[in-house]
Amino acid sequence: MTTTFSPEAFLADQSFKMLIGGDMVEPNGNLIDTIDPSTGAVLTSVPEATPDDVLRAVEAARRAQPGWQALGIAGRAACFRRLSELLVENRERLALLDAVDCGNPVRTMRIDVDICQHYLDAYPGMAWGLHGRVFDVSKTGLHYTKTRPYGVTGRILAFNHPMMFAVTRPLPALITGNTVVMKPAPQTPLSCLALGELFAEAFPPGVMNIVTGGAATGDAIVRHPQVKRIAFTGSVRTGLAIQRSCSESGNVKHLSLELGGKNAMVVFPDVDLEATVEGAVFGMNLSVCQGQSCGSNSRVLVHADIHDQFVEALAARLDQFRVATAYSEESDMGPLVSEAHFDRVSGYLASGQRDGARLVTGGDRPDGVPDGGYFMRPAAFDRVEQGMAIAQEEIFGPIVSVLRWDRFDDMIEVANGIEYGLTAGVWTHDLTLAHKTADLLDAGYVWVNDSTVHYVGTPFGGVKNSGTGREESEEELLSYLEQKVVHTKLESTDDALARHGW
Repeated sequence: MTTTFSPEAFLADQSFKMLIGGDMVEPNGNLIDTIDPSTGAVLTSVPEATPDDVLRAVEAARRAQPGWQALGIAGRAACFRRLSELLVENRERLALLDAVDCGNPVRTMRIDVDICQHYLDAYPGMAWGLHGRVFDVSKTGLHYTKTRPYGVTGRILAFNHPMMFAVTRPLPALITGNTVVMKPAPQTPLSCLALGELFAEAFPPGVMNIVTGGAATGDAIVRHPQVKRIAFTGSVRTGLAIQRSCSESGNVKHLSLELGGKNAMVVFPDVDLEATVEGAVFGMNLSVCQGQSCGSNSRVLVHADIHDQFVEALAARLDQFRVATAYSEESDMGPLVSEAHFDRVSGYLASGQRDGARLVTGGDRPDGVPDGGYFMRPAAFDRVEQGMAIAQEEIFGPIVSVLRWDRFDDMIEVANGIEYGLTAGVWTHDLTLAHKTADLLDAGYVWVNDSTVHYVGTPFGGVKNSGTGREESEEELLSYLEQKVVHTKLESTDDALARHGW
């Protein structure tokens, strides 16, 4: 793909419809324009689901669920394998859809498609390993657990990995026998709707349903009495709104939330400076989603002994980034997802400087990009203090804050002194310091001398305001199953034989 790529020509013959009950559905209500963040131009329009669309999607999922459960793990895994094949066949189209719709570089969006294969392979194996328990709690009884799927589940997605999340996030619900009603983020619906065609080919009708729209569509899913199990990825503010809707629905619901992060990367003075700077840049997810990631290490706490050298090297590395249109093969980093989000991130640039932090590099508009695009060079702040907004609040953009430390206990207090607790990183060659520090950090997912990589099968999730529940693991599969305990009182062997006359 070159800079002469035309999004208009690419999309000219494509239509985007919702998936309900196995059918690609024409819009019944309003249409929503989707914007190319590389240019600010309208790309195309997609349906906005009506309340009736949501009702039909839930009803289709309800009807399909018993048959889907009856297929068993083997039958459901066969559908996973077919979806995997279809992803390979549609790799380039899906990667380009995310590039034009959300601004992520097409090179890394191809990798997002490839990453999906790991999840499609892993979850059936995890499901085969699930089992009940037998309890030895009485002399005369058999006491054991069974599980069963919730039924219809709801999944509401974030905008930063549209295609990858649309594939991977519903898989735990599906492999455990649930059906799904899914809504993509309103900023980035295209790849999810395109995936509807693949889901329709790979899965029985009604097992996967996709509806589009904003908060009203999501709220209709959350409040529906048939949808007891719900999962959301996104902001704390929206997560709290979903909790309120659940409580107001009149129905008890099981809700998991994967929310924001203001993640600390702690750097000790014994590190390899070049490797650690590279780790900090890699952990910002700049080349993947412009730093628009809940797991980005947007706070780097660097020991005073190497602080100045680290800041200098970090600035030099960030200055090497080529910021360009998302569908250019030469692009290291694309635009932010929308004008509104660009304005929000720009507000933090102004806030940091107003509060007295030093903008070391970046934050300005790169040369040679389209005038209407939402571009920003990756930025680094030094002299950041704990009370500043850029040290406390999730920016969700290409801005990293560097904080100096020299006392271990003070550093731990700063690292934990925020409302979030999603991820963290510890960089040191000292094994004791690595593990002791990891243990003290308020975070659900900690890397040592690594960053941002997810290892499928290990539980991903946060503490504090970063959410509830765990993903990408056996724990997540179990969260889509309701547990039942069966107690059976048994006779003695002699009484049973006598009753039969044996």
